[in-house]
Amino acid sequence: MLLDNIILFTLASLVGFEVISKVPQTLHTPLMSGSNAISGITIVGALIVAGQVHGAWATWLGVAALVFATINVVGGFMVTDRMLQMFKKKD
Repeated sequence: MLLDNIILFTLASLVGFEVISKVPQTLHTPLMSGSNAISGITIVGALIVAGQVHGAWATWLGVAALVFATINVVGGFMVTDRMLQMFKKKD
């Protein structure tokens, strides 16, 4: 079971890396917006897991997922804002 999960995680990581590396630079901002939306869903799920499950491991995993998804959302908005600043007219 653990070996199957490790193999699945490794294959998903490799496929994800290949897919993202093939994306042209002009599409990174729309993809970042989509990533922020997915991370927002992860935040809601993490809040549910951290708040409703009665187990120490589940609570800590929920809190860790909440922290990492929040970092991803904030970083995504910072990158998107910085890219949009490049298109503003300079005075």
